[in-house]
Amino acid sequence: MTFVIGLTGSIGMGKSTTAKMFAKRYIPVWDADAAVHRIYQSGGGELATAFPQAVKNGMIERDLLRKIIHQDQTALAKIEAIIHPQVAADRARFIQTSKSEIVLVDVPLLFETGADDSVDAIVVVSAPNDVQRDRVLARDGMTETLFDTILSKQMPDAEKRAKADYVIETTSLDAAEAAVDAILAKIKRELSDA
Repeated sequence: MTFVIGLTGSIGMGKSTTAKMFAKRYIPVWDADAAVHRIYQSGGGELATAFPQAVKNGMIERDLLRKIIHQDQTALAKIEAIIHPQVAADRARFIQTSKSEIVLVDVPLLFETGADDSVDAIVVVSAPNDVQRDRVLARDGMTETLFDTILSKQMPDAEKRAKADYVIETTSLDAAEAAVDAILAKIKRELSDA
């Protein structure tokens, strides 16, 4: 049986960097954003049927989806209803086919989609609000309005921290690396004692 770590955190908290730290320690990592990208590149299936105007060259174009979401208040809910089950199926396949004792699933909306029910331990990455805001606003194409919209769809950081088995502060790379080592050591001890 594979032990599944669920990694989550709000936008700009350092989740991708932390996932790479686990990968560097030979923990297989599944990335929800990469799964969405694969689905879009493969044509989108049901999504392409529901939103043909988002298809270009046989693929779902994120920019076209964003325009649809801005023009239609109901579009995001419809897109999520189609894409979340496909992403969950991709994640389940990854876990079922893994030969590793421990795997990590990187899921930005772990709590919001109910995926927290399918993991054995939850790691939340966190940083102070001002650090988060600076990181996100430094991204290409990011605006205050878009950042606030994304945040409004995510569970607040304090709630995520309260639900976590482990919290990794990402203001220092060294401290985050040490936290990853400590978490893995504890999980490996628990697995060997079981």
